Amino acid sequence: MNNLPIIDLSVIAIYLLAMVLVGFYFSRKNTSSDAFTKAAGNIPSWAIGISLYATFLSSNTFLGVPGKAYGANWNAFVFSLSMPLAAYIAAKYFVPFYRKHTEVSAYTNLENRFGTWARSYAVICFLLTQVARMGSIFFGISLTLQALTGLDMSMIMLVTGVCIIIYTVLGGMEAVIWTEVFQGILLTFGALVVIGTLIYNIPGGTSTIVDIGLRDDKFSLGSFSLTDFSSSTFWVILLYGFFMNLTNFGMDQNYVQRYHAAPNAKEAAKSVWLCTWLYIPISLLFFIIGVCLYAYYDVNPDLLHTVKEQAALERIGASGADLTGVINALTPADYGDKVLPHYMVNHIPTGILGLIVSAILAAAMSTISSGMNASATVFTEDIYKRYINPSVSDKGNLRILFIATGVFGAIGMFAGIAMIGVQSILDIWWTLSGIFAGGMLGLFLLGITNKKVGNSDAILGTAFGIAVILWMTFSYLLPEQYAFLRNMLHANMIIVVGTIAILLVGNLSQQLRRKKIN
Repeated sequence: MNNLPIIDLSVIAIYLLAMVLVGFYFSRKNTSSDAFTKAAGNIPSWAIGISLYATFLSSNTFLGVPGKAYGANWNAFVFSLSMPLAAYIAAKYFVPFYRKHTEVSAYTNLENRFGTWARSYAVICFLLTQVARMGSIFFGISLTLQALTGLDMSMIMLVTGVCIIIYTVLGGMEAVIWTEVFQGILLTFGALVVIGTLIYNIPGGTSTIVDIGLRDDKFSLGSFSLTDFSSSTFWVILLYGFFMNLTNFGMDQNYVQRYHAAPNAKEAAKSVWLCTWLYIPISLLFFIIGVCLYAYYDVNPDLLHTVKEQAALERIGASGADLTGVINALTPADYGDKVLPHYMVNHIPTGILGLIVSAILAAAMSTISSGMNASATVFTEDIYKRYINPSVSDKGNLRILFIATGVFGAIGMFAGIAMIGVQSILDIWWTLSGIFAGGMLGLFLLGITNKKVGNSDAILGTAFGIAVILWMTFSYLLPEQYAFLRNMLHANMIIVVGTIAILLVGNLSQQLRRKKIN
């Protein structure tokens, strides 16, 4: 077991205690469900923008992006480049739309447009997406803290999860936003510190990093082929990023709730743009960290043995395979997620390491707490008040919000435990989110882009889109004799194709129905 110096442990403990105290501080303001879910609409746009940025910049970014850049290149950065167009659409259309409708849930309007089934479908997709997201982030926390302490990953998730649940349940949306402001600043500082130490520890500094990165094509954004959609090309990631960011800004309760927390629509739109212009350059820092790590271990290859051994042991499990053989067969992509934690443990100075770990915890806590609050809000507004107890009092509603917040936090923890052993944090999150979000975005866009589309058109389009998503996701399981029926596109295309399928079929159904009537 690794033992952190008492100074680092103290820094981490102080940070965790501070977050819990923040929850207690804001708990006195949570006297109504309106205060718990949208902070009574009193948060300035700059604070909301930073909190949105912190939600985007989760621990998946802090750990997964450097690991991805270490094992491959800067291809995943194209996701960030897709944000401005999605932000433009969100600020111009989505924000005014949601501010016009006073319901705090993003999905109430779907029922008004298409009926109960549309709202229920979107709610299920959102909750599954949040579980996948929180699980992957809990996994990211445990991965780092295990490298630091040697403790069991499941135990780490349980302990950190309890701390997150306490301050989120107590503090509500106002605590979530203001802690995210602090957390966003802290994790940005942490990234800069890691880059600084890497440059300092590499002989030749920046010039060596650039030379090694250019030599091994680490700065590549991927192939620009316009005909290849079966691999992670520039265009595949750009399309995925655009559709995923449209889902984030347009359908994700985490973001819609923050639009309601702003004083007015104009301030809410400003927060979207602030989030975008913060996220693009800061996310680039994490790709730079990945290349710096690659260069560091390239000039110090002997230091990689421990990392490779850990990855090999996880891969072997109880199979009894030859350890040396497995280690020799590993590629950088197989152990990329483990390189940053290993570097931190061995090369970050005492005291500073505690700050870096706190920054990773900050990144994780901001996203998990936001997901817990949003999931509880959706459950209360779209399930409990809609189907179980429509006449619940505000006091009773607030009590259900408290309970649901804690329950979803627990579900997220168990999802994280189930992810132990995956190869890449970023890959599993992107795959799961693409599956769950595709149909939700298509249905939402169908409703707001064509006012003539009716309920039957939406049902047909959504059913077809779900069938396409399921086929793209699971067709690889088909027997060899049916290999020609397998999906040949990259997994990140699921949300793209699923969304387009719903839009096309829904609009086509409306056109055919109109002609039949005439």
